Amino acid sequence: MRFIGGVIEKLQRHPKRIVFPEGTEPRVLQAARQFYSLRLGAPILLGDRTRIKEAAERLNVSLEGVRIINPAESDQLGAFTHRYELLRRYKGIKETEAREAMLKENYFGAMMVAMHQADGLVSGTNEISGSVLRPLFQIIKVAPQTTTASSCMVMEVEDSRFGENGVLFMADCGVIPEPTVEQLADIAVSTAQLARQLLSVRPRVALLSYSTKGSATHPSIGKVQAATALAQRKADEKRLPADFDGELQVDAALVPEIAARKVPSSKVAGRANVLIFPDLNAGNIGSKLIQHISRGNAYGQILLGLDRPAADVSRGSSAHDILGVAAIVGVQTVELPPGQPREPGTYPAALAAPA
Repeated sequence: MRFIGGVIEKLQRHPKRIVFPEGTEPRVLQAARQFYSLRLGAPILLGDRTRIKEAAERLNVSLEGVRIINPAESDQLGAFTHRYELLRRYKGIKETEAREAMLKENYFGAMMVAMHQADGLVSGTNEISGSVLRPLFQIIKVAPQTTTASSCMVMEVEDSRFGENGVLFMADCGVIPEPTVEQLADIAVSTAQLARQLLSVRPRVALLSYSTKGSATHPSIGKVQAATALAQRKADEKRLPADFDGELQVDAALVPEIAARKVPSSKVAGRANVLIFPDLNAGNIGSKLIQHISRGNAYGQILLGLDRPAADVSRGSSAHDILGVAAIVGVQTVELPPGQPREPGTYPAALAAPA
């Protein structure tokens, strides 16, 4: 709670509007209520109004301060349908198909965020990742100077020796199965930016492998080495104060005594607060191992590289987890630079691992 308490304090100074497409889900109702009670902003629930109210009554959860929108009854349905039809015109989508999409809560919520009628979106408690990510990637634009959409888990463990007082940022854990050198570098820089924004510290980014500084040879290791150098260049160009090192084994990245033997001159080894995995298998497995074995608090997946903040939470998330993710998504909007409208960018074809 040390970390998320600080995030909540930041958001209380800049309340935001967060849309939750899964309006009848008990955990979402509880998180939305806490979001309002903590003065974090205005939660927006999507779905049938009667069903949402009935679900809230069963839980004895007050809906005071919570906005409810049924896409089928919204006066924005026509405008959203037209906008989606324009966005997907190259796919030959017709008005009836666009309207059918906009009646789905995840699509409607993504359009609310894209059209600045909400500041961020949190979904995924009852959906596989593809059902959450696909609408976001189709509707929300790529952020300026970014070509890669990815995701990050923020992990808070009890042992404060690891990461930044027990806080670790881990990516990519949910979007790109086999990142290229360019994508891996983008993931590293985007995750470092998030760590900098949330913690106000200098990110120390370890790009992980099964090798440390040439202790083994394989094309996958060469990719991590190339991505490390590229990430540092990209960060320098963005004037992002951060240190990158790789390839590093995870023990060399996290344990000072091991780092002192393997890479004594590294600014990152033994002190990493950002861990970048070489592929999605490693990221998803590694993050869930840490979450469950250490009984740490896990917040994610926080989506990176999008022009507007959003998150795809795990189906195993608690109300506390959802609240924490919503607070992170809200804080992401506080320092977002203003940008001109852009057309949607290119996203990975594979929409990754199930949550």
